Amino acid sequence: MGVNLGVIDWNPWPVRRADLDHPDELRVDLDPGPGVPFAQVRTVALEVREVLDEHGLRGYPKTSGSRGMHVLVRIEPEHDFTEVRRAALALAREVERRMPGVATSRWWKEERKGVFIDYNQNARDRTVASAYSVRAVADARVSCPLEWDEVADVEPADLRLDTVPARLRERGDPAQSIDERAGRLDALLELAARDERDGLGDAPWPPHFRKQKGEPRRVQPSRARPR
Repeated sequence: MGVNLGVIDWNPWPVRRADLDHPDELRVDLDPGPGVPFAQVRTVALEVREVLDEHGLRGYPKTSGSRGMHVLVRIEPEHDFTEVRRAALALAREVERRMPGVATSRWWKEERKGVFIDYNQNARDRTVASAYSVRAVADARVSCPLEWDEVADVEPADLRLDTVPARLRERGDPAQSIDERAGRLDALLELAARDERDGLGDAPWPPHFRKQKGEPRRVQPSRARPR
C-alpha cells in the first residue's frame, strides 16, 4: 500500500496498536536553525544523552536524514501524550540551561539561537521519520540509527540509500535493543514539576491544537500587544 501511495519516508506514531493513547516512545528532535553547522547538532545530541542518563533513560540516536538528529527513548506506556510532551519540554529546558546560545527550547523562531529541541514532536498526532526511512532529498539520505560513539563524527551525507544497506549488514542495527530498554518518565516529570514551581509554566503548542490550560499567549512575541 505504501508503494502504491508513493510513500518515500515512513512517519509512525509513537504508540502500539493496542493502546493509541499512551506513547511508548519519547522523541527528541534536534532541529538546527539557519546557518547552524551540523557539528553543533552533534554537541547538543551528546548533552541530551547526559541529561537522559541522569534521569534514568536510555536514548538511541539517529540522523534525521535531513539537517538534524533524533534521539528515541523507549518508555513504559503509562502516560498520555500531554504528560510525555511535558517530560520532553522539561528535558529541552534542562539542555538549554546547560548550553545557552547553543541549544534552545524556544518555540518562536525569532527567539531561537542554535539548535531547537522540538518538544512539540511529542504532542498527539505529531510524527518523525522512522529509522531507516529514505528521505526525499537529492542524495537519498537515510534516517540512520547510530551508536553513541559515532555521534561526535557522523556526517549525514555519508548515510544514503546506496551506503546504509551494507552498513547494516556489516555492523548490525544500533537500535536493536531499544525494546529491551523501556524506562519511566518519573524523574523527568519531577524536573517538570520543579520548573513549574520556579515559574516556568507550559510552552506554546502547535497552532492547530486547541488552547491548553496554563499555555502562554499563542502569538509571536514581536507581534504581541501589551495587556
